[in-house]
Amino acid sequence: MDGGLAGHFLLTVKLWKCRVTAPFFCCGVFSVPSRFGRRSPSNPEALQGGRGAGLHLPSSPSAAAISAPTAEPGRRPHIPRSPPCSSGPAAFPAPRHELGRRRRGSPAPPGPVLHPAVESLDLRDCDISDNALLQLYNCKQLKKINLNSCKENRFGITSEGVIALALSCPYLREASFKRCCDITDSGVLALAFNCQFLQIVNLGSCSGIMDASLQALGEHCKFLHSVDFSSTQVTDDGVVALVSGTCSKNLKEIHMERCVNLTDTAVEAVLTCCPKIHIFLFHGCPLITDRSRDALEQLIISNKIKQLTWTVY
Repeated sequence: MDGGLAGHFLLTVKLWKCRVTAPFFCCGVFSVPSRFGRRSPSNPEALQGGRGAGLHLPSSPSAAAISAPTAEPGRRPHIPRSPPCSSGPAAFPAPRHELGRRRRGSPAPPGPVLHPAVESLDLRDCDISDNALLQLYNCKQLKKINLNSCKENRFGITSEGVIALALSCPYLREASFKRCCDITDSGVLALAFNCQFLQIVNLGSCSGIMDASLQALGEHCKFLHSVDFSSTQVTDDGVVALVSGTCSKNLKEIHMERCVNLTDTAVEAVLTCCPKIHIFLFHGCPLITDRSRDALEQLIISNKIKQLTWTVY
């Protein structure tokens, strides 16, 4: 590793269009830098002692299975070696069926685990459920997780999984749950209470989200600068609580389009309490009137705004 990068690395896992009914597998055999407190074991079997039921690496092959065959006279015996890694730190890739769909009638694969040093997970195109989030208990360094559903609603992720995520990953900076329709206020409250370094939260089209979520984010997440709660059931009270909280001076981007309960009061609260706001989307809110357009004039004149959308009915 380059000397300038010896003290820090970012391990990112992206699973592309796969169905994850069991936990994922990404077990590295490299040494963890000193900032994690201790070095990782020299082989993946040493990681099997973690807490939690059902978390284990694939069983090691027997000694007979890996012993070198008898060498013919004059020839060196063949010694099995791990396949080279295409990029990034050395790792044992999971068998193909562990991340894809199993053939009907084939035995279930053993449950693998993520490397504890993973910092970013992109699961947008994966068919997963709460069971996957329950396996993140050892990923204390996770800072970003993307569970957005790009086209249709996702029903496998509920507040139970989000609560487990919040308890396991206290250093989360970015959490995206767009179209995860089964998430309710209890899951967001757990994130706000346990992940106080949150900067970006996407709750767009999470129809179970109400004012309590925005109030908790405003009270406990002072670093929050981007929040999306479009197409939810929030009201003016929730927006006022959010922009009046500890994050008011840091908020730069708010998406609250298609919120049928919001009025001009919510728009005025954002413009009054958020001096750094430069992306503000509130189109498709049927209760907003010309009063909001008048309040926006000063913001537009100040030339701070980068993106602005609204609908006046």
